[in-house]
Amino acid sequence: MTQYLDFEKPLAEIEGKAEELRALARANEEMDVEEEASALDAKAEKMLADLYQTLTPWRKCQVARHPQRPHCRDYIEALFTEFTPLAGDRNFADDHAVMGGLARFDDKPVMVIGQEKGDDTKGRILHNFGMARPEGYRKAVRLMEMADKFGLPVITLVDTPGAYPGKGAEERGQSEAIARSTEKCLQIGVPLISVIVGEGGSGGAVALASADRVAMLEHSVYSVITPEGCASILWKNAEKMREAAEAMRITAQDLLKLKVVDRVIPEPLGGAHRAREAAIAAVGDTLRAMLTEMADKKPKELIKERRQKFLDIGSKGLAA
Repeated sequence: MTQYLDFEKPLAEIEGKAEELRALARANEEMDVEEEASALDAKAEKMLADLYQTLTPWRKCQVARHPQRPHCRDYIEALFTEFTPLAGDRNFADDHAVMGGLARFDDKPVMVIGQEKGDDTKGRILHNFGMARPEGYRKAVRLMEMADKFGLPVITLVDTPGAYPGKGAEERGQSEAIARSTEKCLQIGVPLISVIVGEGGSGGAVALASADRVAMLEHSVYSVITPEGCASILWKNAEKMREAAEAMRITAQDLLKLKVVDRVIPEPLGGAHRAREAAIAAVGDTLRAMLTEMADKKPKELIKERRQKFLDIGSKGLAA
């Protein structure tokens, strides 16, 4: 059952009426409602197209957070084979917000790392809503080091509102762990490909997305802080999140223009949650294309170009 966002309520009414008509017809075989139901379907499809053609940055943020949107586990199960999860940071614990391990992509060995939010209440609590603690980032560092040692490309799937800001996380060195993970991204001599599939929140996202190639799904967002957090700081009012989202330029389209990301992956009409298989397949095609671009590059060349890419963001990106 589709969960509707606030701005989709008129659409929910139309699609609900069409379903009610069909339910009545199933209960009474003599009723013929298909023509009326089809007319409602056409009206709903047009409304859906109109809504998603003119999404504001705040609405894109809502779509990026949709609970039915495909998460890291969904991409791994659909796109990778022989996935062998690797757990723990060899120091404190295993952080379930970060999942990763060895796998095959197009039958070629890779290391895949991502942030998992969970699909239901139990899963979200287990995965801490995708907010990693220091041990999560230290696990990511360990896996990147292993990939570098064995010459395996690294694929990261980013989906987090940000690193976990709890007291225990701070006591265990949250900022240092994020910095070490970001540093490791810039040091490894193997291709590093990142896709932001939902939210790319602050340093918690950068720690996995300092990559050779960074792609974003069409309705994902990538920002230094959430719009609500920004509004609370600038206006002392979290309800100003719409204005904050507009000013922060958090959308994939804005970030492509600024050269913060390298490509935007189109989503099915209505967002990735409405056609999960098609969205996952589109991500797979993009991963394939980006890995091909990196295939013949030597370790020193990769490291040099990756470093220069991020040095250029503040100059070439803003100038564009």
